[in-house]
Amino acid sequence: MHPSRPVPAPPASRRTSRLPRGARRQQLLRAAQDVFVAQGFHAAAMDDIADRAGVSKPVLYQHFPGKRELYLALLEQQVAELTDRVRQAMAGTEDKRERVDGAVGAYFDFIDADGEAFRLVFESDLRNDAGVRQVVEDGVRHCIEAIAEVIAVETGADPERSLLLSAGMTGLAESSARWWLAGKGTLSRDEAVSLMSALAWRGMSGFPRRDGDPAGD
Repeated sequence: MHPSRPVPAPPASRRTSRLPRGARRQQLLRAAQDVFVAQGFHAAAMDDIADRAGVSKPVLYQHFPGKRELYLALLEQQVAELTDRVRQAMAGTEDKRERVDGAVGAYFDFIDADGEAFRLVFESDLRNDAGVRQVVEDGVRHCIEAIAEVIAVETGADPERSLLLSAGMTGLAESSARWWLAGKGTLSRDEAVSLMSALAWRGMSGFPRRDGDPAGD
């Protein structure tokens, strides 16, 4: 979170549009994301979010009873987005190496997405809040479990070891993606993903499959 980062002004058209409830909710969540990412939870105000969305504060309160509830709804949405990316990467191919590439790439894509929503998940200034911490921990666990299921099938590792291997892989993907984004040097997203998935694969491919053959063969 960067308290001094300016929040973009809302387009004028948002101030007069009438939207269905579901569309309005999404609009408010997008506005809240802009404000929370720019200012952090504690510095952000519901007035700021309503102004960013181009609505009155009573309209905002019709959808969310308070700032914490709005933050939790946004956090749940972003955690679900990351989990979906990881699960789709695992389900999108039967090739073991491509699954590793996909899992690592899912973290890079989530962290490099427009709006910097990853900051709400990994850099929240409200992590001491039990509800926020629970949402984040549940999301991390779901990602780890999704990858662990594949590791267990491919290597024959028991659940405890599969989860530990998956936790190491997701930790590698997250930390390397955040490092890459912060630097934004000459290294492209694809090259960065290739490097980190190669590192992960060299470890994973050394584990035997159920039939006793190396996983990489």
